[in-house]
Amino acid sequence: MAADYLKLYEDYLREEKHASENTLSSYLRDLRQFSEHLAAQRVTDLRKVKTAAISDYVAWMGGKGKSAATVTRALASIKSFYAFLAERGEIKTNPAKGVAALKVERRFPEILTGKEVELFLDQPRCVDAKGYRDHAMLELLYATGIRVSELISLDESDCSLSAGFIRCESKGKERIIPLYPAAVKALSDYIKDVRPQLLADPEETALFVNMNGERMSRQGFWKIVKHYQEMAQIDKDITPHTLRHTFCTEMAKAGMNPKALQYIMGHKDIKMTLGYYAHMDGCTAAEEMRRVAA
Repeated sequence: MAADYLKLYEDYLREEKHASENTLSSYLRDLRQFSEHLAAQRVTDLRKVKTAAISDYVAWMGGKGKSAATVTRALASIKSFYAFLAERGEIKTNPAKGVAALKVERRFPEILTGKEVELFLDQPRCVDAKGYRDHAMLELLYATGIRVSELISLDESDCSLSAGFIRCESKGKERIIPLYPAAVKALSDYIKDVRPQLLADPEETALFVNMNGERMSRQGFWKIVKHYQEMAQIDKDITPHTLRHTFCTEMAKAGMNPKALQYIMGHKDIKMTLGYYAHMDGCTAAEEMRRVAA
């Protein structure tokens, strides 16, 4: 019976909510694990689950060493599922509605030191097309702090090498981000001498393409980053986001105006930007906001 309701919920998310595959996978994984936990206690009808059972499950996950973020996400999936059942009239009230999530402790992301950045960016060897392309991608990512989704979405027309900036668009908003000379040179070498060789279709607009000449994917770029991490033998888990956090931290250390840094990073809320300044000074983002406004 549990499987029947989970299938109905999956169809609802897919057909009515148009949820992405990642969202579907995450929600259904959380709910299957919840259902399996209940089944071990001989509870097979998800409609008869009480608030206490859900609270016990949250406590059980915490006791198993699950992170607060994982528990909070699972609870959100359970709440959404029961809201769906209530809307369909399968249950009278949502038993998960009053269950409190564990407090998520925000951890400041690991960043690279200046020497580690230099070592990492030096890994792509500019001796062939792949090396020039990879060097340009990593240099640009570190020079601008843009998200990996923004990097692979860039078109060649988004680059103004003569003026030394890129145009980045995300969530309907455009940002103009300046480049330092090394990034301009890396991009120039790639665009003028390498990109034309890689293109499968002369009409391709993507700035960065894979070795088949098509727009670079998120997965493809992720593999590139992990490859150069191994080559550099840096004992840190480097991801595309690591370079973004490192860039933001360096700009905060250099004293960049928080509003300017918020614009470059594309942060919706300045509290997120101020968190980098506050982390360095050992105060809270709220305290940093008051200090900046003073």
